[in-house]
Amino acid sequence: MAEEKSMSIPGSAPIAFGKRLAGSETFKAMFREGMALVEETAGYLDGAGRQESKHLGRTGALTYATESMRLTTRLMQLASWLLLQRAVNEGEMTAEAASSEKSKVKLGGLASATEGPGFDGLPEQLRHLIRRSLLLQERVRRLDNLLHPQLETAEADNPVARQIGRISEALNLPRPQ
Repeated sequence: MAEEKSMSIPGSAPIAFGKRLAGSETFKAMFREGMALVEETAGYLDGAGRQESKHLGRTGALTYATESMRLTTRLMQLASWLLLQRAVNEGEMTAEAASSEKSKVKLGGLASATEGPGFDGLPEQLRHLIRRSLLLQERVRRLDNLLHPQLETAEADNPVARQIGRISEALNLPRPQ
């Protein structure tokens, strides 16, 4: 049997789809959407949301406080990630420096229930903001996984690999493969 020849072009590398997407107009639109959502949410929580929360019962007020805190935290994490990626795109920060800073950004967790009596009892605009933030979070997580696939697979289910990765980042060492 003859050996199969590789169909790749010498010296060529696969297209880094994630990096291309991160530097595209699609990313810029996502960035604008994320920052607008942060502003809209802040305006709502400081204005109409504050007034609406006064009309909720004890359980509703507790749910409102919990979900508004989760929403705010989620949006701050998303904004941090978007700002880091924009800094890389604009050459203000190296990908390595951003990756080190990104380790402080948590894109998972802080899930919000989007149905049920607690959620259904929240003001409509707050529910809408929560849903939009969750959709944005999912889009950012997908892009992040395209940019950093090794983090998704190697560390997702392995706490030891996660800790080794954190130590490597703290010491500015390359991540072990």
